[in-house]
Amino acid sequence: MGPSDARALADFLKVVDLTLSGLDAPTVRLWVERGDEGEVVASTGYEISADREHALIRSVAVDPSLRSAGRGGDLARFAFERAAEEGACTAWLFSRRSGPFWRGLGCVPADRYELANVLGETCQVRLFKETGQLDREVAWSRPLT
Repeated sequence: MGPSDARALADFLKVVDLTLSGLDAPTVRLWVERGDEGEVVASTGYEISADREHALIRSVAVDPSLRSAGRGGDLARFAFERAAEEGACTAWLFSRRSGPFWRGLGCVPADRYELANVLGETCQVRLFKETGQLDREVAWSRPLT
């Protein structure tokens, strides 16, 4: 994703109700897929921990009109692979609504406070701690090796 994609991605993530914090942070890696009209129709990404051992998967989304074709799984696997290439051993994520989707990709329920401990410096975790949202979140993880 380039600087010119930031606004379009933020608009897309608002529509699909995902977190917008830190989209421009240097620790966040993001990719977008554009439709025929140039609009963002899918996204994926992650935040890498300072020690590079952990990745917080985020912004995995597909336009509602394009779902159920496997694109979301492909995007999540892409993020897992890129994070592993960068040295991460474990992927973590927050998801209250999509448990079956993440289970299908090998994720298991995780302790949200453990996630917050190993990824405490990430934009999303900092936001969730500051707003109290962390206490309401559902965490997931999976090994990347």
